[in-house]
Amino acid sequence: MIDTHTHLYDEKFNDDRNDMIQRAIQSGVERMYLPNCDSGTIEGMLEVEQNFPSHCFAMMGLHPCSVNEQVDGELRIVREWLDKRSFCAIGEIGLDYYWDKTFVDHQKKAFRTQIEWALEFNIPIVIHTREATRDTIDIVREYSSKGIKGVFHCFSGSYESAVQIIDMGFYLGIGGVLTYKNAGLQEVVQRIDLKHLVLETDAPYLTPAPHRGKRNESSYVNLVAQKLAELKGVSLDEVRSVTTENALELFQHN
Repeated sequence: MIDTHTHLYDEKFNDDRNDMIQRAIQSGVERMYLPNCDSGTIEGMLEVEQNFPSHCFAMMGLHPCSVNEQVDGELRIVREWLDKRSFCAIGEIGLDYYWDKTFVDHQKKAFRTQIEWALEFNIPIVIHTREATRDTIDIVREYSSKGIKGVFHCFSGSYESAVQIIDMGFYLGIGGVLTYKNAGLQEVVQRIDLKHLVLETDAPYLTPAPHRGKRNESSYVNLVAQKLAELKGVSLDEVRSVTTENALELFQHN
């Protein structure tokens, strides 16, 4: 299996990071993809990748919650890294109106800039969107004809939004929210073909049941897979196989 979105460098893992990653590997999680947040997370992220080069793969990008009046300087650092070495994706990028709308225009500028870089480097984008689904889809649609590809990470929207995202050639990232009874995601996922889905944890956040409220970790992607198999009425092996194939296609691995 593949965890397409996990913050393994997060300080919540400082006491047992290597053990936690080994647990994931032993549970069948062959690859873990690491989204960047901002200049402050790059060093830790690259260290994890260096320590587990066969299993952990870094992205480069500026998270919308890290966008402020210093956006130009942060984007400059992202660009410097993109010019310096290859990354599996640009992420996580997008729009977040949940906490603060002060820098919405800055967020949109950063989002568009990083989409254009993804097209330039021919790599996918990993999208974060919260309370901003309409604007996020509209911006991505501006570039869909140019061949931009990627995933809407932590998808928890409506079926109508899911269809619009899929029609643009994007995957839906499905994580712990799928195990929450009242989230509404279960009903949506039942109507969507497995070929459009990839698995993720967003560790250490959004821990699936029955561990909700505790720290999430990449091995728990198994719990998401089990719930997905149950909802789709297919075997766990099929979920693992199809979502792994999707993730490899998304991140362009042979």
